[in-house]
Amino acid sequence: MSTVQPPADGGPGTVRKQESPPVSELIKQASEQVSVLVRQEIRLAAAEMKDKGRYAGLGAGLLGAAALVALYGAAALLAAVIAALTLVMPAWVAALIAAVVLLAVAAVLGLTGRTQVTHAMPPLPEQAIDSTRQDVTEIKERARR
Repeated sequence: MSTVQPPADGGPGTVRKQESPPVSELIKQASEQVSVLVRQEIRLAAAEMKDKGRYAGLGAGLLGAAALVALYGAAALLAAVIAALTLVMPAWVAALIAAVVLLAVAAVLGLTGRTQVTHAMPPLPEQAIDSTRQDVTEIKERARR
């Protein structure tokens, strides 16, 4: 009688036992994954802060422009008041129209600037924080298994 021996390389028909990796390998893999995850979260936070900084800068610039235009509007309004008091002529009407136009422009710039600043508030990387919380929750759940 002959006996059939499976090939040494575990050829067809043989069932290979899958060995689980050693604990040290699992710890190494987990460490690498956590390291990659932390780097990704830092990149996300930096990108989010950059966007918010852009909004804050634009809003601050528009608010500064609004203040400057309001100053010119106040000067024109003052000139209109003086002209109205000293000369009862159409000159004051022109100065008053200029003041109203300048103040209207200042109001539009101010409201637009305020809107831009509110887009940047609060200055926290909210997406990165939420993502990190989700990651921590998932890691805790996997650790329980």
